[in-house]
Amino acid sequence: MALLLLSMFSWAQDGKLGYQFLHIPVSAHSAALGGANISIVEDDASMMWTNAAMLTNVSDNSIMLGYNSYIRSSNLMSAGYTKAIGERGTWALGAQMLDYGKMDETDEQGTVIGSFSAKDLNFQTSYSYLLSDYWSGAIVAKVLLCNYANYSSTALGADLALNYFDDEHGFSFSAVGRNLGGEIKSLYDDGSKQTLPFDLSFGLSKDFANAPLRVSLTADDVTHWDDVNFIQHFVLGADILPSKNTWVALGYNFRRAHEMKVQDKAHWAGFSIGAGLNVKKFKVGVAYGKYHIAASSLVINAAFSL
Repeated sequence: MALLLLSMFSWAQDGKLGYQFLHIPVSAHSAALGGANISIVEDDASMMWTNAAMLTNVSDNSIMLGYNSYIRSSNLMSAGYTKAIGERGTWALGAQMLDYGKMDETDEQGTVIGSFSAKDLNFQTSYSYLLSDYWSGAIVAKVLLCNYANYSSTALGADLALNYFDDEHGFSFSAVGRNLGGEIKSLYDDGSKQTLPFDLSFGLSKDFANAPLRVSLTADDVTHWDDVNFIQHFVLGADILPSKNTWVALGYNFRRAHEMKVQDKAHWAGFSIGAGLNVKKFKVGVAYGKYHIAASSLVINAAFSL
C-alpha cells in the first residue's frame, strides 16, 4: 500500500525530469542481469543501490567499492559500508559520483574560452530490518547534488523496499519504490524545479534444487506507460551458479534494446553479461553491457568484510 501511494504521489509532480544518473547501474550483479534486478538474495553490499531490503543478508562490517565506465570520459564511482544493528537490523552508508570530465566552455559564437567540470552526487543512508523469517524491509534517505560549471542544485530523495524470501523453495519476491522526493534548490535561473526519476519496480527470482540455475524477472518503472510498450517494462535474467563462491549471469532488457535501435538494429543493446567470485571475506563482480548508444559500459564491484 505504501509503494502504491508513493507512485500516485509521483504522478502528481510537475516539472522537468532530472537526476537521471540514479538509473545507471551500480551493482555489477544487477547490471549483469539486465541492469534492473532487485530480487537476487546474496551477500552483496552493492545491492544497497537497487534494493536496500537485501542488506539483511550482507555480512557485518562490509566495505564496498564500485566503478562504471559509463560514456567516454564519464565515470560513475561508488562506495558503501554496512553494519549490523542487533540481530535483525542492518545500517548502511553510501556515496556515488558521476563525473562527466572536463568540457569546453564557449561563447555565443562558439569560440572556446575555457573549460568546466560537471558532476552528479548521491549521499545516502539506509536501514533494513528483518520483519519475520520471510520478510525484510528497508528505508533509504538521499541527498542529491548536481554541479555543472557555475550552476548547482540540491534535492532530497527516499526509497522504500520490501523482500520476501523462502529459502526452502529458493523463491524471492521484491517491491521497490525509488527516488521519491523533490528538489530544494533549483538548477535554473528562473527557479523552475526538476522532479526526481521515481521508479516503482517488482521482481522475482527462483532457484532450482536440481540445477545450478536461478532465473529472474523484473517489471521496471511500472508507473510510466507513455510511449512504452508492455513488454518493454520487463527485464529477464539468469544466473549460472557453478559453486557457492562463483556466479555467471546473463540479462536482457527489452526497453534498452528498443531505445538503442539504430536503423532497426539493436547492435546487441539490451544484452548484458557478468561474473563474480567470492573468496573468504573478499568478493568481486564484473559486468558488461550497453546503456547508451555511444558506448558500452564496464561495471566493477569489490567488497571486503572486516
